[in-house]
Amino acid sequence: MTGQGASTTIPERPATDADRRFMAAAIRYAQRHVGRTATNPSVATLIVRDDGTGPRIVGRGVTAIGGRPHAETGALAEAGELARGATAYVTLEPCAHHGRTPPCAEALVTAGIARVVSAAADPDPRVDGRGHAILRAGGLSVTPRVMAAEAAAPISGYLTRHGAGRPEILLKMALSRDGRIGIRGGGQVKITGAVADAQTHLVRARHDTILIGAGTAQEDDPRLDCRLPGMADRSPNRIVLDPRLRTPPDLTIARTAAETPTLIATLASADPERRAALARQGVQFIACEADPETGRIALPELLEDLAATGVASVLVEGGAETGASFLDSDLVDRLILVQGPVEIGEEGVRAPIDVATARCRFRLVREYRFGDDHWYEFERRAA
Repeated sequence: MTGQGASTTIPERPATDADRRFMAAAIRYAQRHVGRTATNPSVATLIVRDDGTGPRIVGRGVTAIGGRPHAETGALAEAGELARGATAYVTLEPCAHHGRTPPCAEALVTAGIARVVSAAADPDPRVDGRGHAILRAGGLSVTPRVMAAEAAAPISGYLTRHGAGRPEILLKMALSRDGRIGIRGGGQVKITGAVADAQTHLVRARHDTILIGAGTAQEDDPRLDCRLPGMADRSPNRIVLDPRLRTPPDLTIARTAAETPTLIATLASADPERRAALARQGVQFIACEADPETGRIALPELLEDLAATGVASVLVEGGAETGASFLDSDLVDRLILVQGPVEIGEEGVRAPIDVATARCRFRLVREYRFGDDHWYEFERRAA
């Protein structure tokens, strides 16, 4: 018996090869809106039905841009009556909390879904097992944690925000062949080629916020946007770490603050006249505390405040000092190092981490070759 009113819990069925195949398809579909779903994760749902001639997808849904409606809602709407007796593949445990609309878990029960195969567990205390409990109480068969690690990757920021109470941090740096990131006072130094640069813009499009230090802002005057064709609207919000508020109002990120939200993390004692000039450009401010040992912005507290506003992922593209601050504070969850063929020489600024050190400290998960550039992706080692 399935649907509302069922009085017994249906035993859990083990995952099959077909289950893993459909879940893999759902995980790929979830990638569609990564970085565009506000405080909600980009989740996908596939409704699969088999009437004796083989399984077929009768409904698809992905978390809508802005975060609502959820994936289950879209998939059930597309499936209609074909959802009754079907299997739902969901990349994250269905939500269990009431808002203006009923929980997705209840919607699956009401639609007559017979079985739910889910992937990643949801650490949100409003869900965290409650979604599965609603499904089982409704008489549905539930098979959890199918391809959980693969499903967690696209929503790792959301999972970190709920699990660690801060956004996920990705530190990205371009290194010369001799381990330098630039020349102090020399402006931007071209290290990588066009393909690697395009990959960088794709990474930006998948993050909520991009962060740099005040020194990088002044020396490089970067735009910090996504410049891939057709993806200008995917540019992340921008944050500058500037405890003494040195950022001049004529920098590009200040002049374009009305178009792309730009925040400066600074101390309460910062120059009020400079603050007013930047505010007239549309810049907003985050009040921060100072680290008592260094006088720099206290990063754990800043990240906690960002998480409270719903920020789930921060891409750090700062210079050596900013990168070292995040590394020294053990706040880097993922690391991308792109090594180009150029040599800068002894006058260059040495990177706070190189590929050899990263291999020891982090776990190498991917490695690519883009022309003459080597692209390395690392993740935090499991505790």
